[in-house]
Amino acid sequence: EKLCVSKPSNAYDFGQIVNAVNANKDKAACADLLTITDPKTLPVLLSNKLEGEILLIFIQSLEHYIVGKDPGLAYQHLFYLSKAERFKVVLALLSKNEKEEVQQLFDLLAESQSDQYSLEDLGSLKKVYEL
Repeated sequence: EKLCVSKPSNAYDFGQIVNAVNANKDKAACADLLTITDPKTLPVLLSNKLEGEILLIFIQSLEHYIVGKDPGLAYQHLFYLSKAERFKVVLALLSKNEKEEVQQLFDLLAESQSDQYSLEDLGSLKKVYEL
């Protein structure tokens, strides 16, 4: 059964929701959470809690539920996710398969049209994700 997600009011709430979503591997609920969360607030909401599993469920949710509907939102989330405190550490620990999943999301973004990013922007962000 799908988790019901409400807009988190602070980093603690956000963390609780992310943990529940991750424990249930509920990508649809995670997509709901990302849809109602302002991408700019991600670094603050995640604070120092970013982990590989969380990065991965965000990537999968963006790939399966968001990029098709709103590529601009998916791009914004990827952009602000890269500003999160433990991003570099988490990125370094991703497996080859996990990196391929991130690559797929970037491929989908490259095929999508959005006035929120150019292919140059996407290329720059891809370098941040070391792809």
